[in-house]
Amino acid sequence: MIELDPPFRLARESDAPQLADLVNFAGEGLPLHIWTGLAGAGEDPWEIGRARQAAKAGEGQIVVADFGQGAVAGLTGYRIGPEPESIGADFPPLFRPLQELEKEALDSWYVNVLACYPEHRGKGLGSQLLDIAEEIGRAEGVPRMSVIVASDNTGARRLYERHGYRQTAERPCEKGSWDTETERWVLLMKSL
Repeated sequence: MIELDPPFRLARESDAPQLADLVNFAGEGLPLHIWTGLAGAGEDPWEIGRARQAAKAGEGQIVVADFGQGAVAGLTGYRIGPEPESIGADFPPLFRPLQELEKEALDSWYVNVLACYPEHRGKGLGSQLLDIAEEIGRAEGVPRMSVIVASDNTGARRLYERHGYRQTAERPCEKGSWDTETERWVLLMKSL
């Protein structure tokens, strides 16, 4: 991991409540939909999301912005290797277009989650986190960056395009029972 300067730091397991919120913001409600499907009788879907985020934080996979009151923005990402992962016939239809787009982003550092609480937007945190993502990508030796956004998320798309990301592919959104306005997923990439 690269060295981080305040207000940025690696997430801690105690950040899990904020991380679950941020992941759900970035995923436009898809994470909560998934957590709801994973919840058993009497289980709180948010608790499932918090537990998943605590595990990722414990593995050092998330960078957050914290001005002393806890995480207000976050970045999660990972390296996509040079070999495609197979998509089996039993792969959930909701995730198939996302996985197909990831297969087009081989050998890149993938920005999986980039989100900020609404009251902290417009302060440059998204841009700073993208700079950190690119620094991580360079440190890991990948030649490019990648991200998938919902076609109707114009704010996120503008942010990425300001940073040099360009559309390379898209797929239709397979909504299933997920209540969303999203029609298409868009893959954006940038050379490092």
